[in-house]
Amino acid sequence: MKKSLFALVAFILILSLGLAGCNSSKTSSDGNGKKGGDGGGVMIYGKGGDAVGLDPAHETDGESFIVTEQIFEPLLSYKKENTDVQPGLAKSWEISKDNLKYTLKLEEGIKFHDGTDFNAEAVVKNFERWMNGDAAKFPYYASMFGGYKKDKAHVIKEVKAVDKNTVQFTLKRPQAPFLKNLAMSPFAISSPAAIEKYGDKIGQNPVGTGPFKFKEWKRDATITVVKNDSYWKKGLPKLDGVTFKVIKDNSARMNALTKGEVDLIDNVNPSELDKIKSNNKLQVFERPSMNVAYLGFNTEKAPFNKKEVRQAINYLVNKDELIKNFYNGTAEAAATPLPSAIAGQNKDVKDYGYNETKAKELLKKAGLEKGFKMDLWAMPVSRPYMPDGKKIAEAIQANLKKVNIDANIVTFDWGVYLEKIRKGESPAFLIGWTGDNGDADNFLYSLLDKDTINSNNYSRYNSPAVHKLLIEAQSTADEAKREVLYKKAEKIIHEDAPWVPLVHAKPILGGTSKIKDFYPHPKGSQSFVEVSMTK
Repeated sequence: MKKSLFALVAFILILSLGLAGCNSSKTSSDGNGKKGGDGGGVMIYGKGGDAVGLDPAHETDGESFIVTEQIFEPLLSYKKENTDVQPGLAKSWEISKDNLKYTLKLEEGIKFHDGTDFNAEAVVKNFERWMNGDAAKFPYYASMFGGYKKDKAHVIKEVKAVDKNTVQFTLKRPQAPFLKNLAMSPFAISSPAAIEKYGDKIGQNPVGTGPFKFKEWKRDATITVVKNDSYWKKGLPKLDGVTFKVIKDNSARMNALTKGEVDLIDNVNPSELDKIKSNNKLQVFERPSMNVAYLGFNTEKAPFNKKEVRQAINYLVNKDELIKNFYNGTAEAAATPLPSAIAGQNKDVKDYGYNETKAKELLKKAGLEKGFKMDLWAMPVSRPYMPDGKKIAEAIQANLKKVNIDANIVTFDWGVYLEKIRKGESPAFLIGWTGDNGDADNFLYSLLDKDTINSNNYSRYNSPAVHKLLIEAQSTADEAKREVLYKKAEKIIHEDAPWVPLVHAKPILGGTSKIKDFYPHPKGSQSFVEVSMTK
């Protein structure tokens, strides 16, 4: 009996070793340490700048979100190629007739990467963390929900766990884009246990429910995430991991792709588009345009507290030349903050156009006909809406010089840059925005309402008339009525000129032909959960 048992064990052992050998034959190394076969492997993503942090609720930049989207998931999600809402961590939802209660049923049995349970209490703890914070900690939260718990404008009255797998939101007033807001990257759910454990360092130790787990961060070099073998969606992710590699120079990033050192790159120089198209080992990915690049003015700082000065500079930016020289035709001039893909764009608002004579007249009206000196802040990284912030700043600088405005170009590291303009330290600055949820509210309210000063309203623009229209639009379910309200707001914004809207760009990514099932999302980043790579 014992001999038979030993023989059986030996047979099973030999068989298992043989099967292991068969399985390992499907995996190989390509010389760069990337495993291949069956759609797996480690994809290397070349990006223009490092993440600022990996706590999605704390960040506002795409360089961070492209990483956090692999680690975290929100309650709801968007469809693969647009911003239509679909289930995420919540599998279904109900809305009360008065549009004030949203009841979400959660997926069951999901674990955070640290092994703790995802449930309704975890959702409540995340929202309580955000709503009891401030603009320094969670700037996006105020932009989408009207402030924090202490603020009168805060739209959420209560978040409660009805039971283990049901969470209910009660609002103070209707908010038309509420479900779309829940699906946004900043409102992905973190492990409460990890938040408790790491405290203020959670941004360096992210723990979510996503398809990939955080492994390592080498500042200004690489961020590594690895496959979550316990991911709740069966058969996913397909990749073994993703390494995000910082290559700040656009041309250097392109060279790395051509040499096979990276598999996918963002913010391709428009002038290098044909180089990718002519290489049969590479492929072009076009991200649908849902963005705006702009020159913002701090409306609280002289001389930009004068509308005439802001209007004058609108007349001094030659957008056609910017598009020709820096976008190679992959952008269209912006007249309003809203791109054409967003319902509510006011096509009757006409761009200022380049006109030195009108600029001089306005400067004279402002008492600055002899010109003035100013600082012009330029982004240190390439972004989908602005491939080269410094060169665009230099082009604007040259035009301002024609009317004796002496612009000194200033820049900082990316994280510092964002924090300083949020705090209102910059008089004039180049920046942009990629829409998060496909709603006009995400542009106009988030970027230009008085409620969002100190969060994403970097211009610190405060118009009671615009605020009234935007709150009414938020609180209205009828989409046609909302569009009318947004168009009225755009007319006022155009006249007040807190920005020079520059362009709506068509971002280009380049990748190896091995990449399959990658669909660049309009919101500027997406999970790589379904992406695969062939040998």
